[in-house]
Amino acid sequence: MKPRVAFIGTGGTIASQGAGPLDTTNYGSSGKPLLDAAQLVARFPELAEVAEVLPVPFSAVPSPQIAFPTWKALVHLCDRLVAEHPDLAGIVIGHGTATLEETAYALHLAAKVRVPIVVTGAQRPSSALSTDAGLNLVNAVRTAAHPDARGLGVLVLLNDEIQAAREVTKTSTSRMQTFRSPDFGALGQADGDGVNFYRRPIRPGAPDTPFDIRGLESLPRVDIAYSYAGADATAVRAFLEAGARGIVSAGFAPGFCTPDEFDALREAAASGTIVMQCTRAGSGRVFPTTKLRDAGFLTTDNLNPQKARILLALALTVTQDREEIARLFGTY
Repeated sequence: MKPRVAFIGTGGTIASQGAGPLDTTNYGSSGKPLLDAAQLVARFPELAEVAEVLPVPFSAVPSPQIAFPTWKALVHLCDRLVAEHPDLAGIVIGHGTATLEETAYALHLAAKVRVPIVVTGAQRPSSALSTDAGLNLVNAVRTAAHPDARGLGVLVLLNDEIQAAREVTKTSTSRMQTFRSPDFGALGQADGDGVNFYRRPIRPGAPDTPFDIRGLESLPRVDIAYSYAGADATAVRAFLEAGARGIVSAGFAPGFCTPDEFDALREAAASGTIVMQCTRAGSGRVFPTTKLRDAGFLTTDNLNPQKARILLALALTVTQDREEIARLFGTY
């Protein structure tokens, strides 16, 4: 008996249709609607060879439109699917690659189901010559149904590689190997002869986290201030005026910003805003130096800026205490 896996399609390139098989760049302007979950499953009948795939209706949009409301809806939908289908082996979510890593990490921190959740996407639309949509979807379903996927939190599957949601990031605009985990590498691989895992993350994730977004109307505002040579404090002050309760400084490696930014962020920290020092480098830890501690800054461990923003926003839903926020960043 084949395992039962639910497939939620949220849109993105994996659900897109171009003007023709060579349209791999302008498909967003083709005028053709995004495929919903049922249409995408029907497009790749090979899915039936690996699992009983249950298409789940959901909205289909380009992933730059996805943020907290979608994350909350997905958490609720995963709850409902598990309740309605006790034999469900796993859940696959199709997603545009632009914000895929952010949705995966948000669900890694906030989902409350114990079945594996695997997020997948595609670099080429489903209509393109040599699209990766079909195989990514098949391998995501195989991974979600695999018993070794349990207890790993939310996973990301593209290009035959299984990645941890906390670590993975998009590294190339169009190449197939775009999703990488810079510091620690993939967890495993989905090959033609089966799914194989080679390591397990030790940082906890869904559902064993203190974060529950199901009853929230919104997340606290957290912004990212990106450092560059000669940056002044304009962005930092604008974020504070907009009501930011936290600011992630995407600074220079190994973790600092320009003098003007530093002064503005130090004032923000003194006034009660949580300031997290991150790095724009894309790899490596930010160290809690004496200078940062004295300024009232916390550090983001090895999270990239976009993921540090999500964790800080979720942390602010459960605590305002700086030491506890620092502990959460050291834990998740």
